[in-house]
Amino acid sequence: MCGIVALYGKQSEKNLWEMAEKVHHRGPDEDDLCKFDNLYLGHKRLSIIGPDLGHQPIPNETGDINVIVNGEIYNYRLLKERLDGHTFSTKSDSEVVVHLYEEMGTQCVKELDGMFAFVLSDHGKPFAARDTLGIKPLYYAEDDNGIYFASELKCLVGITDKIFEFPPGHFYTPESGIKPYRELKAPYMGIKDWNDNKMEEAMANIRSKLEQAVVKRLMADVPLGVLLSGGLDSSLVSAISRRHTKDEQLNSFCVGMEGGSDLPAARIVADYLGTIHHEYVYTKQEVLEILPKVIYYLESFDPSLIRSAVPTYFVSRLAAQHVKVILSGEGADELFSGYSYLKEIKSEEELHEELLRSIKALHNINLQRLDRMSMAHSIEGRVPFLDLDLVTYATALPPEIKLYGDGQVEKWILRKAFEGYLPDEILWRDKEQFAKGCGSDCIIQEMVAEQISDREFNRDRNLISPPIRSKEELYYYRIFREFFDSDSAVSSVGRWATA
Repeated sequence: MCGIVALYGKQSEKNLWEMAEKVHHRGPDEDDLCKFDNLYLGHKRLSIIGPDLGHQPIPNETGDINVIVNGEIYNYRLLKERLDGHTFSTKSDSEVVVHLYEEMGTQCVKELDGMFAFVLSDHGKPFAARDTLGIKPLYYAEDDNGIYFASELKCLVGITDKIFEFPPGHFYTPESGIKPYRELKAPYMGIKDWNDNKMEEAMANIRSKLEQAVVKRLMADVPLGVLLSGGLDSSLVSAISRRHTKDEQLNSFCVGMEGGSDLPAARIVADYLGTIHHEYVYTKQEVLEILPKVIYYLESFDPSLIRSAVPTYFVSRLAAQHVKVILSGEGADELFSGYSYLKEIKSEEELHEELLRSIKALHNINLQRLDRMSMAHSIEGRVPFLDLDLVTYATALPPEIKLYGDGQVEKWILRKAFEGYLPDEILWRDKEQFAKGCGSDCIIQEMVAEQISDREFNRDRNLISPPIRSKEELYYYRIFREFFDSDSAVSSVGRWATA
């Protein structure tokens, strides 16, 4: 896990180092900036795999191909076996990108199973790519000097106002421009001859695929833990992680305000699983003080995202005192229909399309929250539910078995599949938004709304399009513009359907 910056063009090394320093939090362990003809590659490393031998940029055997990578390649051991004719100079999972590119060119990106954004130099020409779902961030910008790439928006603000999010599932070369290599597709099939046997088969497959996804993400050469809110998703990830770390200690982390429902629920799960559990109770005053930092690192002014980012910031800060990698439950709600608004959709086909849309939107909403809040504290967040094999399978399941029964129980098939893994009071616990479960949701809304008058809101709500939707959003927008004084930075912000 790292922060990366690159420029294909002409610029001073001083400016590139300044860009790299803005993502020092993503990789405080070591850094480097190298020039390959007209291509600069800059890297800030957070060492996870092969911590003592994984310096980047990583060269091939002859030094004419080099790469900087942000992320983890989970199938790197299998790929190394395929690449046994190559000499590996590091123990890093990232090195497979270089040698796979030597064998396959730009098509190598289709073979990578993981979360990643990288820029590769091929004799001084760039090849950049981002993972299918956009779990890892990447931005690009253009000006008269050339094309820039960076892990975070803040690196590019002030260089040019032509800043864009690099789209997930795409790659770039100077010849092709930005081009798709994979798109998540799942045409609606509906229920066809669905019976008890098919239901049992589906539950067995969900169990198997989620377990495999978690096991993949236990790969680390540094201490690892789990975020444990006490909700279904994080509790399942924790339960499976514990089953595969029986002889090792597993740290779990939860935060909240006094009176929130997450803290007591997480204690139940931690006691049941036998994790080493850590808690932090934060106050209303701490929330107010931390908001500018959250917005700076999050790079967003969306109210729903910021409310959930506040507890993620605190829990990441807590986890960073003990581990360097955390597993989280992001993605389950989108795969298995976990949001209450989905109950209002009466057409099964429309529900299927909405779930697919929400998965594709994760890259600049929930995934952005986890990435930025964890990396703000120099730890890596991993998301087992968004393993491509599980995503492909789950999106093809009939939506009727996700919202199921007279009460339309959210994520019914997921809960049913894992009966026995958790106490029933947790397995069948009602879905709550993260910030609400932490007890901070309404408090944050009330605090910031008090800072904006009706007159101010009506005057300023049309500063951007679509318009600012609430006093809360206007409050966050003002802080955002203090850090990111760029119209294109504003346009890069993903916004939830509801504020």
